[in-house]
Amino acid sequence: MGRSQESFNKKEVRNKKEKKRKEKEQKRLNRKDGDKSGNLDDMIAYVDEHGNITSTPPDPDKKKEEIDVDDIQISVPKRSEEEEDPIRKGTVNAYFESKGFGFIKDSETKEGVFFHVNNVVDDIREGNFVSFEVEMGPKGPVAVNVKQIK
Repeated sequence: MGRSQESFNKKEVRNKKEKKRKEKEQKRLNRKDGDKSGNLDDMIAYVDEHGNITSTPPDPDKKKEEIDVDDIQISVPKRSEEEEDPIRKGTVNAYFESKGFGFIKDSETKEGVFFHVNNVVDDIREGNFVSFEVEMGPKGPVAVNVKQIK
């Protein structure tokens, strides 16, 4: 039976589908006939005593190192017991006098610490060297008892 009603576009679509089907069948046959080296010995990997992945099995005659269970640390190490000096020093990095707040750059940690004008003891300006204490505020660390160092 003839396909007299077929347009050129319909023929192209049918040919592309047929070509795609043949390519898919060829890929399936290649996979089926192809790489047969997937045996278990090729897939095994070993971990050495330092945690590195190797392809060689461990030597059973090698003496194993004894590890004390108490020496293993699983979590983040705890902070040192040393007490930090509560009074810090820094430079007023930015001060918005009209808004009533600013930021101090800590001279030790180089971090910016927020301060409010209510926590300022002396009259300060931008660029002044100040001493302050750090407390945790609702949004993070806040400088209190801000005093200018002369």
